[in-house]
This record gives sequence, structure tokens and C-alpha cells, in this order.
Amino acid sequence: MNMKKLLCTLAAFAMVLGLTACGGSDGTSGTGAGETAGTEAGNDAGTETAAFMVGATGPLTGGAAIYGNAAKNGAQIAVDEINAAGGVNGYAISLRYEDDTHDAEKAVNAYNVLKDWGMQLSLGSVTSKPCEATSAETFADRIFALTPSASSVATIDGKDNMFQMCFTDPNQGTASAEYISSQNLASKVAVIWKSDDVYSRGIRDTFLAEAAARNLEVVSDTTFADGNDKDFSVQLSDARDNGAELVFLPMYYEPASLILSQASGMGYAPKWFGVDGMDGILTMKGFDASLAEGVMLLTPFNADADDERTTAFVASYQERFTDIPNQFAADAYDCVYALKQALENASATPDMSASELNDLMIQQFTTMTFDGLTGSSMTWDASGAVSKSPKGMVIQDGAYVGMD
Repeated sequence: MNMKKLLCTLAAFAMVLGLTACGGSDGTSGTGAGETAGTEAGNDAGTETAAFMVGATGPLTGGAAIYGNAAKNGAQIAVDEINAAGGVNGYAISLRYEDDTHDAEKAVNAYNVLKDWGMQLSLGSVTSKPCEATSAETFADRIFALTPSASSVATIDGKDNMFQMCFTDPNQGTASAEYISSQNLASKVAVIWKSDDVYSRGIRDTFLAEAAARNLEVVSDTTFADGNDKDFSVQLSDARDNGAELVFLPMYYEPASLILSQASGMGYAPKWFGVDGMDGILTMKGFDASLAEGVMLLTPFNADADDERTTAFVASYQERFTDIPNQFAADAYDCVYALKQALENASATPDMSASELNDLMIQQFTTMTFDGLTGSSMTWDASGAVSKSPKGMVIQDGAYVGMD
């Protein structure tokens, strides 16, 4: 082994030993607001790192913070497990999240902070609109990115180094219509969606197309946007008056919680069907979880599953963060392990440039198969979209239960 690599190896080993000593009770390193299990060493020209530098942005504060913190926590558990087991090819992973408050402009600013820090690999951004902005940056800078949860097509479109662990929006819309039709859940359906959200619009559009192909009657198609997202009486009245037996909600949990509450108040009790953005509603502060009883959704992860891998992850998450992990946490955990597999397959080392790692990761992700918490035998095509099967869930007694 040459002296350069020996020094890297010794430094990485020392870093792994020091993770517990320098970390807080929540696993943070104490070196910065967004940095976890990390080091201040960068990979600027002439500066050598002792670890693979992985960065990400997400809403750690604000209305979508449940998603951002879940992804950060899930990724952190994976990083700590990997580092404790000897790292990747003998090197540690340094993970840093920066807060973007679910805002595209702030996400780009946060991305630039990460780039200055020395980011070599990215977990993109947690939500779609910010990730569309940061994916343009990673593409231009040739930094490989794997987002756990930004599901819009525009996130990966035209970017050969941007990949997703989550389903794309079109897949969710199509799969939801297929499931509702094949399970004969309703003959008349209403859709309530958010017009200024690419996530909601993308799912809604493909849902309508698939519903028409399956002769599933959409009797009400209403929308809302920022500024008129507190009162849903018009949308709910339209669904009820047109005889909708099921209401499809392609949106995040916050507006969905208001819709469920207001529907209950007006005595309207259709079946409810959501998508992965609904995950988190049961742990939303101030929300009466009983209102979500019977809500169905498609998600890649079930925290109540009894397989060994899931139970170990859930136990670790609850011990560290006193909460039940949602699919955002599980997808982020899978992201880190998928990067580990690809880096090991490529015999990568952290003294490689971000551009060199980028080329290796593209080659690996378009050829490898990955087993994780959120799916088995996962593969990616050249567009960056993942192939895995969604699971039908229903909320019963305050927990997600698998449907046939």
C-alpha cells in the first residue's frame, strides 16, 4: 500500500472510532447545523479526504419537516452502521444534511454550502421542487445524486447522473388507478389535487389517464394551491354531490389531514386513497389519527412488517429518535446502502474526484441489482428511475396494515 492510501486508511479508521465520542445523543457531530457523523475535511483542490463525503438538502424545518428529518435520520442510521462495520472499502462515510425548508432557491443555496464543504456524492433533495433545482446543479457539476423521495419526472429528466430510490409520480398515479380498479374499491371516484405542486400534478395526470383506460369514472376533479389550502368545503361538496364513493388524494399529509378533518365535520365518509406523501400523517402533531382510520395508500415500506431487516431498522430508529420511521426514512436508509454497494463494486476510494465517482456510479447503478427495506431485486434504467413494486396499505388501529 502506498503512503497516500495508508494515511487515508488510518484517518478513516480513526474517524470511525471517534464517531461516538464526537457525536451527540442524536448522532450529530456537533460541527455544524447540517453535518452528521462527519469531518470538516473537504475535497477542494489539493485537500485530501479520509471519507466519502455525502451531502443532501431537505426540509428540516417548516411544514414538510417530517419528510426531511425522517430522510436525514434514516440515512444517518445507515451511515453509522456502515462506519461501525468498517466503512466502504475501508473508508468511512461522512454525511451532511442542509435545511432547504422545501424551497427551491434555498435548496440551491444549501447545495452550494455542501459543495464548499467537499461533497463528492449527493442524496439530492428530499422533496420534488427543490430537487428539480439541485439536480440541475449536480448534473452541471458532475456529482452523482440518488434522491430518496423526490419523485417528479423533471427531477431526473435529461440528467444522466440523477437517480431515484422512490417511485416516479407517473408510476404512482398509474399504480393507484390500477389498484382501485382491480380491487373494485369504487365505481365513482373524485380527485383533489394541488395545482402548484409538481408532485401532486404529476400523479393526478397519470391517474386520470389510467382511470379512463380502465373505465373508472372520475366524477369530480378539483384542485387548490398555496393561499387557498385551508378550506376544502368546495372540493369536498363537489365530490359528495357527484356521488364519489372514493376520494383520491395525490398530495402530502398536511393538506390531506385538513381534508379528512373537514370531511368528517360535514358528515362525508367516502373511502380515501393516498400516495407515499401521505406517509407521516399518523405522527403529525395536533392531528387526530382516528380520522385516518381506513385510509388506503401505496407505499414501498411498512414499519409493521415482521421481516428481520425491517424490525431491526424500526427498533434502531425508535431507540434513537423515539418515533416510528416512515417510508422517507426507509428510502434514505436504502440510498446509503445502495451507494455502499456501488462504491464497493467499483473499488472506489475517497481520494477520487467527484467526477470520477460520478462516472463509476452511473455505470454501477445501470447494471446492478439491489435488495433493501423498500424492495427486493431493485434495478435502475438509464433514465434514473427505479423498478420496484408498491405495497397496498390501510390504516387500522393507528398503524399501517398490508392489503392483499
